[in-house]
Formats: sequence, structure tokens, C-alpha cells
Amino acid sequence: MSLRRDDTGQSAVQVNPPSKPLPQGSATALRTIAGYEAAKGALVLLAGLGLLGLIHRDVQEAGEELVRHFHLSPSSHYPRIFLELTAKVTDGWLWGLAAGSLLYASLRFAEAYGLWRGKAWAEWLAAISGAIYVPFEMVELIRKFTAPRIASLLVNLLVVGYMLFLLRRRPRTESGASTRNGLE
Repeated sequence: MSLRRDDTGQSAVQVNPPSKPLPQGSATALRTIAGYEAAKGALVLLAGLGLLGLIHRDVQEAGEELVRHFHLSPSSHYPRIFLELTAKVTDGWLWGLAAGSLLYASLRFAEAYGLWRGKAWAEWLAAISGAIYVPFEMVELIRKFTAPRIASLLVNLLVVGYMLFLLRRRPRTESGASTRNGLE
């Protein structure tokens, strides 16, 4: 809806015609991506809660126990880095990581909600947040060419490309804002 002045200078309300709803396949794809984003948020939130469980505990001892549980050699490269890191962890650092995980999870949950509801802002958020990872994923792929790295990059490129495709198809109002009904 927009407010316009007619030839006599009187204000008149103009109702924008409803936009075409998304085809069923597009709604399903958007909701699949929304579920994926919600799952990422839930995973990070659980990790953050796990970090809170380490507050006031000997994190280095917990790290050593984890290395033993997975039958890793503490003198190997990655377990050694992990154990050196656990020796430096403070409660403040754990609180900071937990708060960061809460912020990240909140962003993912908001994105998932918006995508589920077919909101333009969520499509923009998905496109931008996904595109941020592409250069890092490409660097990692160049360093070592593995199937999980290829899959991660391809999934990310598909999501970003699909969001840009949807945003390009989205009808525009006179103000330039994107509109689309169909998922609500």
C-alpha cells in the first residue's frame, strides 16, 4: 500500500496489487534452506551450552580426557595444538565464546524464520552470509582438495545462487522495495 497525491492535491491510498505466490518447488526449496540454517543455529547453540558446562572446571584436564577417549596421540600435531589451547582457556574466554555462539545461533534462527516465511530480508541475509564464506572455502579447497570441502563449497554456492535468483525474480514496488506473498 502506498500514499499518493492525486491531481487535486488530495491524498489517496493506492493498494499495490498482490504479487504472485512462489511456485510450490520454490517454497519447498526455501523451507529446506530454512531448516538447514536452523540446524546450523541449533548445533552452534548446543556447542555454546557445552562451553558453559566447562566454566569453573579444569579445561585442560577435560581436553586430555577427550584426546584419550578418541585414542589420539597427544604428541600428534592437531591433538597437541588442541591441548596447548585448553591450557590457556579462562572462564572469561568461555563466557565470550558462549555469548558469541548465542549471537550466531540467533542470527541463524532469525534467518531460518525469515526464509520459512518468504521474507526478502532473509533472502538477502542468506545470500550475503553465505557469500562471505565462499573465499575462505576456496582457499581451503586450494590447500587440500577433498570431497567434504568440495561439497561445502558447492552447497554454499547453490544457496547463494538460489537466493540471488529469488531476489532477482522478486517484484518491486514503486519505492523499490521487494515484495512477494506466497509462503504465509
